[in-house]
Parts: sequence; C-alpha cells; structure tokens
Amino acid sequence: MNENISQILEKISSLEKKLQEELQKEDKTFDFTFNGKKVCFNKELINEQKHHIEDVFTYLKNAPILYVLTAPIIYGLIIPAIILDITVSLYQAINFRVYKIALVKRDDYIVFDRGYLAYLNTIEKINCIYCSYFNGLMAYVSEVAARTEQFWCPIKHARKIAYRHSRYNNFLSYGDAKAFRDELKKLRKQLQNLEGEK
Repeated sequence: MNENISQILEKISSLEKKLQEELQKEDKTFDFTFNGKKVCFNKELINEQKHHIEDVFTYLKNAPILYVLTAPIIYGLIIPAIILDITVSLYQAINFRVYKIALVKRDDYIVFDRGYLAYLNTIEKINCIYCSYFNGLMAYVSEVAARTEQFWCPIKHARKIAYRHSRYNNFLSYGDAKAFRDELKKLRKQLQNLEGEK
C-alpha cells in the first residue's frame, strides 16, 4: 500500500475515533449507567420516559393495515437468521482456531439494550429486539466473512463495490501478483492480533 493511502487511512481511523467519542458524549446527555450489561436510568428519567409510551391498543389501531400484513414476512426471517447464526458461530469456532484467526466476539455485534427504554410499548420492544438481533447478526456475519476473505483472498475488486467491510482496506491491489505472493502470510498474521477490534 502506498504512503498516501496509508496516511489517508490513518486520518480516517483517527476521525472515526473522534466521531465515536462525540457520539458517546451525546449519549451521556441522557443519564444512564450500566450494571453489568443492564442499562439503568434514574427514576426521574424513567417516569419522564413513561409519559411518552403509546399503549399497545392505540399503537395497533393507528398502524396502517399493510404494516400489520407485512409483519409475518419480516418475522418469518427469524428461522433462517437463527440457522445462519448457529452455522456461522460453528464455522468460526472450528475454522478460525485452525487458521489461528482471532474469533469475532458475537456480543460486540448483537446487543439487546433497547428493552430498558420505558417509552417503548411491548410491540415496539419486540420490534427493537428483532432489529437488534437481525442487524447485529448481519454485522457479525460480515466480520466473520471479512476475516475469512483476508485469510484466503485478500485482493481488492477491479470494479467499484457498494460496501467495503472492515478488513477491505488491508487488501492488495487487483492484479498485483507479486504483492499477493509476498504479503499473504503477513495479512494472515494480522488476523491473529485482532483482540479488541471490531
């Protein structure tokens, strides 16, 4: 990778860290703490949140009929999602140990904390649990796939792609046979030292 690209990537990484810090500051405007994984609000804030809850009957009454009719299509994906979750978890548990790739921490991606919000009714909480699971699962699977790709085929595409996963910037230029042969072991070694990375 040339020096200009390395410098740009370092700047992007630095800006991403600053963005995360600013987002965390913004999150702190709502006073909450953690007790293990449980999110705890003070009683005053919980009471304030409860003033904004919409009861389930009103929620359903106001829901467009097409939203209700499409719900089974959305929730029908839970079965393939669970199968995907189990198979990808088994895949990395076995293969990553063989390849000496640091395991992806599933709990870093699949987070269930929206259920502690007192302004959500039961249906909204179920929806949030589902979305947290499904989107977290997709991110988890993407990271497992990204590490696998870096191990076996860390080559950038010739064509522009719509999504670049977390490992893509480490990949080698398309068509650079020498770099592929020279750098593959180094790129594989990188995967052993990813503790704490997402």
